[in-house]
Amino acid sequence: MATIRVLLVDDHVIVRDGLKTLIGPQHGMEVVGEAESGKQALRLCKEEAVDLIIMDINMPEMNGIEATRKIREVYPEIKILALTMSDRDTHIRSMIQAGASGYILKNAGKKELKKATEALMEGRHYFSDHAAKSVMTELVRKKGKVEKAGPVRLTPRELEVLALIVNEHTNQEIADKLYISIRTVDAHRRNLLQKTGARNTAGLVRYALSHNLLESNR
Repeated sequence: MATIRVLLVDDHVIVRDGLKTLIGPQHGMEVVGEAESGKQALRLCKEEAVDLIIMDINMPEMNGIEATRKIREVYPEIKILALTMSDRDTHIRSMIQAGASGYILKNAGKKELKKATEALMEGRHYFSDHAAKSVMTELVRKKGKVEKAGPVRLTPRELEVLALIVNEHTNQEIADKLYISIRTVDAHRRNLLQKTGARNTAGLVRYALSHNLLESNR
């Protein structure tokens, strides 16, 4: 298995140094960069090939929530794990909505960090106990609402990919037309399935047509 390339994003040097002692080649991971703000993290993503970002929330210049949103829009294949002191429900939900695949607290041990990173790199989600309870509470609250939900919010790039999917283009054709890699196309497709709740390509087409997404976003 290829080494996982990790970017550490936290405004405290001592936290980044601590993380480097917990992860490394012996765990199949390599720290390829460090950032002390979301803005710096976004810049490093352009310079380094990154598989996983371990992201704090409260940082100067650009916080972790905004950085996660911007990074996931441009690099949907990058997995983001929130590692923070904050157990506030609003922060947990905001990070998940921004695109984080996991959320654990800084008092987590080495075992939980390892479990979280493994889950994310296998395409799964991972939440600490408190974060999981917050997510479940939100899901139950939304399920109780009777009003019809509107279309989900898609990024401009996701809408481009969706339009090409609807027009029966293959992943390779989409990659060629948008000048991106097939891996990135796959990531966009997975995000579309997750956001819309569709199970396959046919479901994506039905969702796009039923919500007039392509017409309203031209």
